Amino acid sequence: MQPSSNISLLPYNTFGLPAKAAHFVEIQSVEELQLALQWGFEPVLILGGGSNILFTRDWPGLVVRNTIRGIEVVRRFKRRVWVRAGGGTVWHDFVRWAVQHSFGGVENLSLIPGSVGAAPVQNIGAYGVELKDIFVALEAVELASGRRRRFGRAECRFGYRDSIFKQAEKGRYCITSVTFSLSLAGHRLNTAYGDLQKTLASMGISAPTIADVSEAVVRIRSSKLPDPAVTGNCGSFFKNPEVTRPVLTNIQRTHPAVPHFDLPDGRVKIPAGWLIEQCGWKGKRVGNTGCYEKQALVLVNHGGATGAEVQALAWAIIAAVERQFGIRLEAEVNIL
Repeated sequence: MQPSSNISLLPYNTFGLPAKAAHFVEIQSVEELQLALQWGFEPVLILGGGSNILFTRDWPGLVVRNTIRGIEVVRRFKRRVWVRAGGGTVWHDFVRWAVQHSFGGVENLSLIPGSVGAAPVQNIGAYGVELKDIFVALEAVELASGRRRRFGRAECRFGYRDSIFKQAEKGRYCITSVTFSLSLAGHRLNTAYGDLQKTLASMGISAPTIADVSEAVVRIRSSKLPDPAVTGNCGSFFKNPEVTRPVLTNIQRTHPAVPHFDLPDGRVKIPAGWLIEQCGWKGKRVGNTGCYEKQALVLVNHGGATGAEVQALAWAIIAAVERQFGIRLEAEVNIL
């Protein structure tokens, strides 16, 4: 195993943006990762599926592409099963594996781009389910020392699209495996979201299985999100803002039908895509980039865009939403 030099990262990010790595290597095991860290190239960037990253510059150090794969059952209980997946496993491949084995809990997270190792960093979520709901533990390697470490659920400090790996421990670890707790039977399906209910109904299903829910989610996401192989994007670019009820009340004065979802702490979540659309950005093109015509939450590369162009578009959208609604959107992607 040897590093390559001056490598284009365009094939390794779903935005399809030009950037180069001074040094690059793919690793397939913890041992290979530890060896690569001994080379001394700094800074080190861990890259999975490249679906949650916006390159605005070249990377001056070492890019390590995590391709540690494999899925295995590690413990069985009466009603649940613990499954461990390698950090380089494609996320949707893991979801399909779970559904095929009739293991429940992950079906709502179907077709989310990225890798298993990136999922806890983002605390990915969709249609009422978040990764933290099925999370047991993860194993990681500290980049500075090469030492292995285990993180339990509490140590990860999961929040809305957030974790300790986006905060205090950002850039310090490579997640090599994640263990999940999935149901064996009596699955508790989460089908409360309107789009999910409508899609299941259109499929003629009134008593869905986990496979039905997964298929419905795939259909919804496929209809709303562009294929990165055709149009560069990284899925949802912004977090859905969580605001106080007085903020919602103020918006309702001019937009009575504003969609919102109540949160346990008394605040409400407003879809970022709706806010962006009200500001006139949906479907709008700016140079080589723009807002996707079917989902304003998605920024796209129409071809030939640079990371700086996408970043400028994102800042313009943030400014527009803040001017009109007094809400400052946060980027969900990692901007480098």
